Amino acid sequence: MNFTERLRQSRIETVAGSLREDIGDGDITAQLIPQEKQATGRVITREQATIAGRQWVDEVFRQVDSSVSLEWLVRDGDSVSPDQVLFRMKGPARSLLTAERSALNWLQTLSGVATNCSGYAAQVAHTGVRLLDTRKTLPGLRLAQKYAVTCGGCDNHRIGLWDAFLIKENHISACGSIASAINEARRIAPGKPVEVETENLAELEQALSAGADIIMLDEFSIDDLRTAVAINEGRAKLEASGGINADTLVPIAETGVDYISIGALTKDVKAIDLSMRLD
Repeated sequence: MNFTERLRQSRIETVAGSLREDIGDGDITAQLIPQEKQATGRVITREQATIAGRQWVDEVFRQVDSSVSLEWLVRDGDSVSPDQVLFRMKGPARSLLTAERSALNWLQTLSGVATNCSGYAAQVAHTGVRLLDTRKTLPGLRLAQKYAVTCGGCDNHRIGLWDAFLIKENHISACGSIASAINEARRIAPGKPVEVETENLAELEQALSAGADIIMLDEFSIDDLRTAVAINEGRAKLEASGGINADTLVPIAETGVDYISIGALTKDVKAIDLSMRLD
């Protein structure tokens, strides 16, 4: 199953779960409104943001009431300004209000991820480095967050434990050596990317000799990162990781590594402030 289909199925399931936890056995406050009453409304952002999550909003309204119509004025990946209208809606007033919180929760959270990522990406736009997310995601929301990362101009690392090898210190210890771990990975799943975590230049040399596809340089100094790039000579992709912050991001990117992985892209996220207003 490809990522797009996994994402579609995940979106349907997770939206359904978010509605169950919010609506329970019925929205009793919405019942104050006559069932036949129709309404229009709009959603605005109160702050600068990069948008992600349109399809999750669409799915919320589809599951609550398919008669609701939405008119989107922005696309995922767009940069928006405070008080900008993101979309307009029309349909039964009860349905609009019942769907409101779940729809905004998805949009504010995923847009928060995209906005966070766009800030990081802008800092290293002058380099050729690609910024990668990690598996440090909100439980149950990994695929949604991974999608939002791409809306913010960053890239995905592996999705889970099945789609690529990431051989770390404990794996190496259990296998006996870096070479043994890589050879076993090639035997188990030929064709899957093999990445090895290294902690010094000597381990980098071992990983290169064993034919790793990607080599993670864990908490290397700036000088050692430059040396690693020179030693590598393009034989493998190099990924800097560990201790990445606002002070170190740009200097690391400028060493010439191919990737920088940053857990904060998905785990240190502030939701965007959104508001829905009925006309």
